[in-house]
Amino acid sequence: MDLSPGTLDTLFQALADPTRRTMLERLAKGPASVSDLAAPLEMTLPAALDHVRRLEAAGLVATEKQGRVRIARLVAARYAPVTTWLDAQRAMWEARLDRFERFAVRQRDANTESKDTRDD
Repeated sequence: MDLSPGTLDTLFQALADPTRRTMLERLAKGPASVSDLAAPLEMTLPAALDHVRRLEAAGLVATEKQGRVRIARLVAARYAPVTTWLDAQRAMWEARLDRFERFAVRQRDANTESKDTRDD
């Protein structure tokens, strides 16, 4: 799996746009024409096609021409690098927060012991 910065940049740039995320959510339900993707977004066909092309360039979507209609479908496997990267980030931050929690508890306990010693 390619986790190189260039690959992740391309994927995250494609996912950064709310219009493209909306299209991906629709495509998660099944293939759709570019017209179907454009309709709820109230955008022109050329604008919708530009978004679909960016998703296709990132590998998140595959398209095929059926007569005069361009059909887009989700390429679910292409999400794997994003998921892998996010899982690694989550694990790193959870480990850091766990260490911070242990540190904070030790500090609290040390302060409590110190206070108890002074009260005697």
